[in-house]
Amino acid sequence: MEDFITAAIFNYPHEITILKHRLEQEGIAYFFENEATASVAPMYSLALGGIKLKVHPNDLQAVQAILDELNNRSQLTIV
Repeated sequence: MEDFITAAIFNYPHEITILKHRLEQEGIAYFFENEATASVAPMYSLALGGIKLKVHPNDLQAVQAILDELNNRSQLTIV
C-alpha cells in the first residue's frame, strides 16, 4: 500500500458510500485515508485534509472512469 496514490478527496464519510460499492464491484484495491477519524469526528475531516481515496497507480484510469460516471449520471457530487 506504500505505492498507492491519492485519486480523489472527499469531505464527509457519506460521500464515499456508493463509490466503495463500485470499486468493490470492479475488484479495485483501495483504501480511504482518514475515513475512521472522519466517521467518529466529521469536523476533523477538513483539518486532516479530507478523506483521501488511495489506489494503485495501475488502477487510476479505471477509478477516474468510475468517478466520472458517478458525477455524470447522478445528483451526487464527487470531488
